[in-house]
Amino acid sequence: MRSKIQSLISIIRLAGLAVAALAMWGFATIAEEVLEKETYAFDTSILLYLRSLHTPLLDRIMLGFTFFGEPNLLLVLSVSLGIVLWVSKHRSEATTIAVTGAGAIGLNLLLKKLFARARPQLWERTVDVIFYSFPSGHAMISMVIYGLLGYFLGSRFPKQRWLIYSLTVVLVAAIGFSRLYLGVHWPTDVIAGYAAGLIWLMACIFSLEVWKQFRASSAVSEEKFLSPDHPQ
Repeated sequence: MRSKIQSLISIIRLAGLAVAALAMWGFATIAEEVLEKETYAFDTSILLYLRSLHTPLLDRIMLGFTFFGEPNLLLVLSVSLGIVLWVSKHRSEATTIAVTGAGAIGLNLLLKKLFARARPQLWERTVDVIFYSFPSGHAMISMVIYGLLGYFLGSRFPKQRWLIYSLTVVLVAAIGFSRLYLGVHWPTDVIAGYAAGLIWLMACIFSLEVWKQFRASSAVSEEKFLSPDHPQ
Protein backbone atom coordinates (compact mmCIF):
# COMPACT_ATOMS: atom_id res chain seq x y z
CA MET A 1 0.00 0.00 0.00
CA ARG A 2 2.81 2.38 0.91
CA SER A 3 4.58 1.74 -2.40
CA LYS A 4 1.36 2.50 -4.29
CA ILE A 5 0.96 5.81 -2.46
CA GLN A 6 4.57 6.72 -3.19
CA SER A 7 4.05 5.85 -6.87
CA LEU A 8 0.94 8.02 -6.99
CA ILE A 9 2.80 10.93 -5.36
CA SER A 10 5.59 10.56 -7.93
CA ILE A 11 3.05 10.65 -10.77
CA ILE A 12 1.41 13.77 -9.31
CA ARG A 13 4.79 15.47 -9.04
CA LEU A 14 5.67 14.62 -12.62
CA ALA A 15 2.29 15.94 -13.73
CA GLY A 16 2.96 19.13 -11.78
CA LEU A 17 6.30 19.59 -13.49
CA ALA A 18 4.64 19.02 -16.86
CA VAL A 19 1.99 21.66 -16.06
CA ALA A 20 4.69 24.12 -14.96
CA ALA A 21 6.65 23.49 -18.17
CA LEU A 22 3.49 24.00 -20.25
CA ALA A 23 2.76 27.25 -18.39
CA MET A 24 6.32 28.44 -19.05
CA TRP A 25 5.95 27.70 -22.75
CA GLY A 26 2.57 29.46 -22.81
CA PHE A 27 3.95 32.58 -21.15
CA ALA A 28 6.93 32.72 -23.51
CA THR A 29 4.66 32.35 -26.54
CA ILE A 30 2.25 35.06 -25.41
CA ALA A 31 5.10 37.37 -24.45
CA GLU A 32 6.61 37.05 -27.91
CA GLU A 33 3.27 37.82 -29.57
CA VAL A 34 2.76 40.84 -27.30
CA LEU A 35 6.22 42.23 -28.05
CA GLU A 36 5.51 41.88 -31.77
CA LYS A 37 2.08 43.55 -31.27
CA GLU A 38 0.24 40.68 -32.94
CA THR A 39 -2.49 40.20 -30.33
CA TYR A 40 -4.40 43.47 -30.74
CA ALA A 41 -7.22 42.12 -32.90
CA PHE A 42 -7.72 39.08 -30.66
CA ASP A 43 -7.63 41.15 -27.46
CA THR A 44 -9.88 43.91 -28.76
CA SER A 45 -12.59 41.58 -30.09
CA ILE A 46 -12.94 39.85 -26.72
CA LEU A 47 -13.06 43.09 -24.74
CA LEU A 48 -15.67 44.64 -27.03
CA TYR A 49 -17.83 41.54 -26.70
CA LEU A 50 -17.58 41.70 -22.91
CA ARG A 51 -18.51 45.37 -23.06
CA SER A 52 -21.81 44.38 -24.67
CA LEU A 53 -22.63 42.21 -21.63
CA HIS A 54 -22.45 45.05 -19.09
CA THR A 55 -25.34 45.52 -16.68
CA PRO A 56 -25.48 47.50 -13.40
CA LEU A 57 -25.77 44.29 -11.36
CA LEU A 58 -22.90 42.59 -13.18
CA ASP A 59 -20.82 45.73 -12.76
CA ARG A 60 -21.14 45.49 -8.97
CA ILE A 61 -20.37 41.77 -8.98
CA MET A 62 -17.23 42.25 -11.05
CA LEU A 63 -16.07 45.10 -8.81
CA GLY A 64 -16.43 42.71 -5.87
CA PHE A 65 -14.34 40.03 -7.55
CA THR A 66 -11.67 42.48 -8.61
CA PHE A 67 -11.43 43.69 -5.00
CA PHE A 68 -10.51 40.15 -3.90
CA GLY A 69 -7.60 40.27 -6.33
CA GLU A 70 -6.17 43.59 -5.18
CA PRO A 71 -2.40 43.11 -4.63
CA ASN A 72 -2.51 45.14 -1.40
CA LEU A 73 -5.28 42.92 -0.02
CA LEU A 74 -3.38 39.79 -1.03
CA LEU A 75 -0.22 41.16 0.58
CA VAL A 76 -2.08 41.70 3.86
CA LEU A 77 -3.63 38.23 3.56
CA SER A 78 -0.26 36.54 3.00
CA VAL A 79 1.40 38.46 5.86
CA SER A 80 -1.46 37.66 8.25
CA LEU A 81 -1.48 34.00 7.30
CA GLY A 82 2.30 33.87 7.62
CA ILE A 83 2.14 35.27 11.15
CA VAL A 84 -0.58 32.77 12.15
CA LEU A 85 1.45 29.86 10.75
CA TRP A 86 4.63 31.06 12.43
CA VAL A 87 2.96 31.44 15.83
CA SER A 88 1.38 27.99 15.47
CA LYS A 89 4.85 26.47 14.88
CA HIS A 90 4.33 25.83 11.14
CA ARG A 91 7.55 27.61 10.31
CA SER A 92 8.14 26.02 6.89
CA GLU A 93 4.66 27.00 5.66
CA ALA A 94 5.04 30.51 7.11
CA THR A 95 8.35 31.01 5.31
CA THR A 96 6.90 29.63 2.09
CA ILE A 97 3.94 32.00 1.99
CA ALA A 98 6.21 34.97 2.79
CA VAL A 99 8.61 34.08 -0.02
CA THR A 100 5.76 33.18 -2.38
CA GLY A 101 3.83 36.40 -1.84
CA ALA A 102 6.80 38.75 -1.92
CA GLY A 103 8.28 36.94 -4.91
CA ALA A 104 5.01 37.10 -6.88
CA ILE A 105 4.59 40.83 -6.29
CA GLY A 106 8.23 41.60 -7.09
CA LEU A 107 8.23 39.42 -10.21
CA ASN A 108 5.01 40.98 -11.48
CA LEU A 109 6.35 44.51 -11.09
CA LEU A 110 9.56 43.51 -12.86
CA LEU A 111 7.68 41.96 -15.79
CA LYS A 112 5.36 44.96 -16.09
CA LYS A 113 8.32 47.31 -16.29
CA LEU A 114 10.12 45.04 -18.74
CA PHE A 115 7.21 44.84 -21.21
CA ALA A 116 5.80 48.34 -20.52
CA ARG A 117 2.51 47.55 -22.23
CA ALA A 118 -0.18 50.22 -22.18
CA ARG A 119 -3.58 49.34 -20.75
CA PRO A 120 -6.64 49.16 -23.00
CA GLN A 121 -8.72 52.33 -23.38
CA LEU A 122 -11.71 51.06 -25.33
CA TRP A 123 -14.24 52.73 -23.01
CA GLU A 124 -14.34 54.87 -19.91
CA ARG A 125 -13.02 52.94 -16.91
CA THR A 126 -14.95 52.61 -13.68
CA VAL A 127 -11.84 51.75 -11.63
CA ASP A 128 -8.54 53.56 -11.24
CA VAL A 129 -5.47 51.74 -12.53
CA ILE A 130 -1.81 52.66 -12.53
CA PHE A 131 1.39 51.23 -13.98
CA TYR A 132 1.67 48.94 -16.99
CA SER A 133 -0.65 46.19 -18.14
CA PHE A 134 1.35 43.02 -18.92
CA PRO A 135 1.04 40.65 -17.16
CA SER A 136 -2.04 41.16 -15.01
CA GLY A 137 -1.05 41.54 -11.36
CA HIS A 138 -4.53 40.57 -10.19
CA ALA A 139 -4.39 37.33 -12.17
CA MET A 140 -0.80 36.47 -11.31
CA ILE A 141 -0.81 37.29 -7.60
CA SER A 142 -4.27 35.81 -6.94
CA MET A 143 -3.14 32.61 -8.64
CA VAL A 144 -0.14 32.45 -6.31
CA ILE A 145 -1.70 33.48 -2.98
CA TYR A 146 -5.09 31.80 -3.31
CA GLY A 147 -3.46 28.81 -4.96
CA LEU A 148 -1.07 28.37 -2.04
CA LEU A 149 -3.90 28.91 0.46
CA GLY A 150 -5.96 26.27 -1.36
CA TYR A 151 -2.99 23.91 -1.24
CA PHE A 152 -2.59 24.42 2.52
CA LEU A 153 -6.31 23.93 3.18
CA GLY A 154 -6.44 20.88 0.91
CA SER A 155 -3.57 19.31 2.83
CA ARG A 156 -5.25 20.14 6.14
CA PHE A 157 -8.69 18.84 5.11
CA PRO A 158 -8.09 15.97 2.68
CA LYS A 159 -11.75 14.88 2.58
CA GLN A 160 -12.76 18.31 1.28
CA ARG A 161 -9.67 18.66 -0.91
CA TRP A 162 -11.33 18.72 -4.31
CA LEU A 163 -14.06 21.07 -3.15
CA ILE A 164 -11.38 23.45 -1.86
CA TYR A 165 -9.42 23.19 -5.10
CA SER A 166 -12.55 23.77 -7.18
CA LEU A 167 -13.56 26.87 -5.21
CA THR A 168 -10.01 28.19 -5.51
CA VAL A 169 -10.06 27.79 -9.29
CA VAL A 170 -13.46 29.51 -9.54
CA LEU A 171 -12.30 32.46 -7.41
CA VAL A 172 -9.05 32.96 -9.32
CA ALA A 173 -10.84 32.66 -12.68
CA ALA A 174 -13.52 35.16 -11.60
CA ILE A 175 -10.84 37.66 -10.55
CA GLY A 176 -9.14 37.45 -13.94
CA PHE A 177 -12.47 37.70 -15.77
CA SER A 178 -13.38 40.80 -13.76
CA ARG A 179 -10.29 42.59 -15.05
CA LEU A 180 -11.41 41.95 -18.63
CA TYR A 181 -15.01 42.88 -17.92
CA LEU A 182 -13.89 46.19 -16.40
CA GLY A 183 -11.67 46.87 -19.41
CA VAL A 184 -8.45 47.40 -17.48
CA HIS A 185 -6.51 44.49 -18.97
CA TRP A 186 -6.10 42.80 -22.32
CA PRO A 187 -7.02 39.08 -22.38
CA THR A 188 -3.40 38.16 -23.07
CA ASP A 189 -2.42 40.09 -19.92
CA VAL A 190 -4.63 37.84 -17.83
CA ILE A 191 -3.60 34.60 -19.53
CA ALA A 192 0.08 35.47 -19.15
CA GLY A 193 -0.53 36.44 -15.52
CA TYR A 194 -2.03 33.03 -14.81
CA ALA A 195 0.87 31.30 -16.57
CA ALA A 196 3.56 33.23 -14.70
CA GLY A 197 1.71 32.81 -11.41
CA LEU A 198 1.34 29.07 -11.92
CA ILE A 199 5.07 28.68 -12.62
CA TRP A 200 5.99 30.53 -9.42
CA LEU A 201 3.33 28.72 -7.38
CA MET A 202 4.51 25.28 -8.50
CA ALA A 203 8.14 26.18 -7.80
CA CYS A 204 7.30 27.28 -4.25
CA ILE A 205 5.13 24.24 -3.51
CA PHE A 206 7.80 21.85 -4.78
CA SER A 207 10.44 23.67 -2.71
CA LEU A 208 8.26 23.29 0.39
CA GLU A 209 7.72 19.58 -0.26
CA VAL A 210 11.43 18.96 -0.83
CA TRP A 211 12.23 20.77 2.42
CA LYS A 212 9.65 18.72 4.32
CA GLN A 213 11.09 15.49 2.97
CA PHE A 214 14.60 16.60 3.85
CA ARG A 215 13.55 17.40 7.42
CA ALA A 216 11.67 14.12 7.74
CA SER A 217 14.62 12.06 6.49
CA SER A 218 16.98 13.99 8.79
CA ALA A 219 14.71 13.30 11.75
CA VAL A 220 14.59 9.58 10.93
CA SER A 221 18.38 9.41 10.56
CA GLU A 222 18.86 11.21 13.87
CA GLU A 223 16.39 8.90 15.60
CA LYS A 224 18.23 5.84 14.29
CA PHE A 225 21.56 7.27 15.37
CA LEU A 226 20.28 7.91 18.90
CA SER A 227 18.64 4.48 19.13
CA PRO A 228 20.23 2.16 21.77
CA ASP A 229 20.57 -0.53 19.11
CA HIS A 230 22.56 1.74 16.83
CA PRO A 231 26.27 0.84 16.81
CA GLN A 232 28.29 3.71 18.29
